[in-house]
Amino acid sequence: MVRRQQAADRAERPKLRSPGHPKFQRAVEAVFWEAIAKGLLPIEAAAVASVAPAVGQRWFRNAGGMAPFDLKHQPTGRYLSFVEREEIAVLKAQAKGVREIARQIGRDPGTVSRELRRNAATRAGSTGYRASVAQWKADMAAKRPKPAKLVTNPRLRVYVQERLAGRISRPDGTPVPGPQAPKFTGLNKPHRKHRPWALAWSPEQISHRLKIDFPDDEAMRISHEAIYQALYIQGRGALKRELVWCLRTGRALRAPRERSRRKTWAHVTPETLISERPAEVADRAVPGHWEGDLLIGLERSAIGTVVERTTRFTMLVHLPREEGYRHKETPKNGPALAGYGAITMSRALAATMTTLPTQLTRSLTWDRGKEMSAHAQFKVATGIPVFFADPQSPWQRGTNENTNGLLRQYFPKGTDLSRWSAEDLEAVAHALNTRPRKTLGWRTPAEALDEHLRSVQQAGVASTS
Repeated sequence: MVRRQQAADRAERPKLRSPGHPKFQRAVEAVFWEAIAKGLLPIEAAAVASVAPAVGQRWFRNAGGMAPFDLKHQPTGRYLSFVEREEIAVLKAQAKGVREIARQIGRDPGTVSRELRRNAATRAGSTGYRASVAQWKADMAAKRPKPAKLVTNPRLRVYVQERLAGRISRPDGTPVPGPQAPKFTGLNKPHRKHRPWALAWSPEQISHRLKIDFPDDEAMRISHEAIYQALYIQGRGALKRELVWCLRTGRALRAPRERSRRKTWAHVTPETLISERPAEVADRAVPGHWEGDLLIGLERSAIGTVVERTTRFTMLVHLPREEGYRHKETPKNGPALAGYGAITMSRALAATMTTLPTQLTRSLTWDRGKEMSAHAQFKVATGIPVFFADPQSPWQRGTNENTNGLLRQYFPKGTDLSRWSAEDLEAVAHALNTRPRKTLGWRTPAEALDEHLRSVQQAGVASTS
């Protein structure tokens, strides 16, 4: 009798422990999408769900960046929780009555009665109540699959699709074909390639315009979120995925809201904000304060640029690619081999800045790029404090921005900067440093720097004598 009861229990229990079981996969996917909703990247969420990174990437891409099912939220007081169902199972096993159970868990007797009647285990001749089975049945009953509105309303679907992907025309109504767009690959809009010309109304514009075009037809109503879900969630049914190219962003995968709240500049600490920079930097009266940034070239090549604020003296940092680098073949999340990873950048910049006299190494102001994430190591190696400009504030590094514009004459955009040696960069820097500047009274940066160094030396000799 005991063995028969155990067999019935095993038959009734949801088999979630087998990795190949659909319910187990659904539970693992739920963990993955809950991690995505918290702002994690697919590869990070895959680690949380204990699946391969490729599996997480595939789930994220196939679902358009959106969970294909409703995630389980924290239980509210309206529905019985799993803990309450466990208490009901224990009290039921103790032969307690419905009213006694309801009194102990703080629920209405009718709620307990319905729970025991609806969610009891009934397979294999068993009529007992088990919390795991009851919870599973409740979850199944809570699902109310509802067809998308764009599937059930063809008229509405045609309206939405025409405003998204309808072809543009001249004022006289003559259609304009536009450029030949590449084949949709499931990725974001093609970089530096043609996109199809379409009316390209946004989902929000479509949603609100429906109320004007059909003021008396309540069937012609849809929210902009429903349109986005029809575009991004595979299998939602109504709209083809390639229509995402008709959106302004052309983004094939929807970014979770929490992703935008991730701390992008974690390396920018309070003491490195530009507001903490010494006040003497602003008036350019004291040399030794530098501004820096990167010149980015083709295939992830780069050159570091540092400019002294007072004399406009320029130094270029050679950033050759490291051994093993292959463009578009480097392993994802592998070592930074492009030449301007944080550690590589810190060492190369330190080697350049340590060639300067001590009185010319007072501070360095940089853009918020991740290449300076190792600024703490750079400060230890050189003694130069690093400050970071505010987001989207290039004027705070105006001297460096202007110098980078001059350097583009020698290193145009869209060219491979890794072809130039350190000696080539030194020659270009020498050309800039020996070019007269209006802001220096037509002196050259090299002359202005040399004049400052001589004045410092004379002041030192006078003080010792």
